[in-house]
Amino acid sequence: MIVTDRFVFLHLHKSGGTFVNQCLLSFLPDARHIGYHLPRSMIPAPAAHLPVLGFVRNPWSYYVSWYTFQSRRPNPNFLFRILSDEGRLDFEHTIRNMLNLGAGSLRLGMVIRSLPPAYSNQGLNLPGFALAPIRNTRLGFYTYLYRYLYTGAGPPVVVGRLEELRDELLPMLESLGQPLSREMRSYVDNESPANTSEHSAYTEYYSDALRNLVAERDDEVIRRHGYRFGG
Repeated sequence: MIVTDRFVFLHLHKSGGTFVNQCLLSFLPDARHIGYHLPRSMIPAPAAHLPVLGFVRNPWSYYVSWYTFQSRRPNPNFLFRILSDEGRLDFEHTIRNMLNLGAGSLRLGMVIRSLPPAYSNQGLNLPGFALAPIRNTRLGFYTYLYRYLYTGAGPPVVVGRLEELRDELLPMLESLGQPLSREMRSYVDNESPANTSEHSAYTEYYSDALRNLVAERDDEVIRRHGYRFGG
């Protein structure tokens, strides 16, 4: 979470937030880093009236990015370890387990118990109590994170698409009256992406059945932001 005098930026997991955080902290003197992946409900009271900005990505792409990032880490997080049976399961079965956390999966209790009891400002930074409400919602994990991060009282959240981040970020800031330096414009246009994972085109990872399960579980994000498989 980045708080400035004009707006708050919320960092949705694996959705361009690291790049935006680095940009804001580098070029806006009033930008303050409050916490990592913190939800709207934790915006400090003095900033609760401010406009809120964020980004989202194609859910099919999100699951590939998350899986490939975690599977190549020397010490993947507990969520990956539980959903993949300590790395023994492939993409298809791991992501199916992830998509079923809100649909009666017995693994949900294991995940909740493995997560920290409080915010830690590192990694996933999702305490067990914050994930528990996914139970029986039948929401995809990414859609649950989207709701968890952006839902709350106050002005509507302005959410851009990761796929158009370089085109959308600066106009979003300008619409709020934020002055933009030439150096900041150059950074957005030319700086390399941050905290990325290496993988083939996300469409290559999906069976028809898994593709359709994402479409069902993450329908809310897909429809709201105009996503489609392969687009």
